[in-house]
Amino acid sequence: MLAAAAVTPAQAAPRTDAKKRYAIVGVGSRAYLYLDAIQTTHADRAELVGVCDTNAGRLELARAHARKAGRAEPAAYEAAAFDKMIAETKPDTVIVTSVDATHADYICHAMELGCDVITEKPMTTDAEKCRRILETRRRTGRHCRVAFNYRYMPVRGQIKELLVGGIIGDVMSVDFHWMLDTHHGADYFRRWHGHKRFSGGLMVHKATHHFDLVNWWLSAVPVSVRAAGRRGFYTPAMAKRLGLTGAHERCQTCPEKKKCAFELDLAKDPKLKALYLDQEKHDGYFRDRCVFRPEIDIEDSMNVVVTYDSDAILCYSVNAFAAWEGYVVTFNGSKGRLEHKVVEAVSAPFGSANVPGQVKDYDVSARVFPLRKPAYDVAPRTGKGSHGGGDAVMLADLFSAAPATDPLRRAADERGGAYSILVGVAANRCFATGETVRIADLVPAISSPDYAPMPARTAPVPMPVKT
Repeated sequence: MLAAAAVTPAQAAPRTDAKKRYAIVGVGSRAYLYLDAIQTTHADRAELVGVCDTNAGRLELARAHARKAGRAEPAAYEAAAFDKMIAETKPDTVIVTSVDATHADYICHAMELGCDVITEKPMTTDAEKCRRILETRRRTGRHCRVAFNYRYMPVRGQIKELLVGGIIGDVMSVDFHWMLDTHHGADYFRRWHGHKRFSGGLMVHKATHHFDLVNWWLSAVPVSVRAAGRRGFYTPAMAKRLGLTGAHERCQTCPEKKKCAFELDLAKDPKLKALYLDQEKHDGYFRDRCVFRPEIDIEDSMNVVVTYDSDAILCYSVNAFAAWEGYVVTFNGSKGRLEHKVVEAVSAPFGSANVPGQVKDYDVSARVFPLRKPAYDVAPRTGKGSHGGGDAVMLADLFSAAPATDPLRRAADERGGAYSILVGVAANRCFATGETVRIADLVPAISSPDYAPMPARTAPVPMPVKT
């Protein structure tokens, strides 16, 4: 499966105790979060020794990135030479940022070859691959971290503190609605994400973040799932309703691109041009495929009901063609209600840029409604940088030589990764069968993740004040 010649011959570098050695498999856009961290912010304790990808051009970009940062170039390997990379570069940890459906192969093989793993979300895309990862980790004793940066956004940690502190008592139900606008949401339908065999659909690729947040916020594990979903917006029929003749192959060669609100011009974005347009000659991958193609098989509108072992019930939705981007989540408890909202962007009319100044980045609110008492606002914590400041905090946790004790227990391992994806896997099965799916029927006997304890469900609840 994984054996071929290296793109760039590598010499096994001498081991140093001062720095941990990392290799990255999959050097598309997401990998640069880790490339930057290793080669700049955390360069005193981390070094990149190898990179691996299916595309030779992107491998050379990763090496050039190291040169620009003033670091030694990592050895570069074709994807089929993964074993050779491990043998020659001897990484302590492999970072997996490849196509979602390939995660399990690299995670398992890295652990079998004696490495720890950091994987991007989703950990994997189906139940069989999830079982394989869990079994391999138990058998090898290696460590697997899942990079859930959403847990690290300051306000989400604040919400967790409020819930753990019992501000609304026992959480009995959660309503969670996530909106993707027609800029970001459409992008999933241009790329490999538009095929479930690669991404698991938005129920796995995107919603893994959201299901993990709820699991972590509640310190609970999902038990059963009911769901319905469909693709109703990103379709050839919608293209015609928008005044186009129909779907085409890609934006670059589209005869109607000048009047299509969803045109993506890769040449205008230096990063996309370098990573994708300039590298098409190596593998024929088009980053700007038409969002209305008939062969897309993921949903754009989904609704899910999840029951938990804490007796809480989650009602969740995600839509990929909304007028604004962000989310609204509400927790209903035995002592009141907690509402939390984040507006990330507001879209202008079709095809325009986001409205400048209409909303500040990550416009955040939190409000508590005690039972039969006046409601009050909670001043939300804010952060700077990508994902509301969450990325920097997560990277410090991942690359720290001795991470500080975290009462919120934001670090996620394969158990958190499993429960987050299995809700989406179950939802996908519901879409096909219309039946309720139990998580234990997909992957049995997963132990509970290391979550912070919630208030005891048997604690007395004050009688509401008469009005």
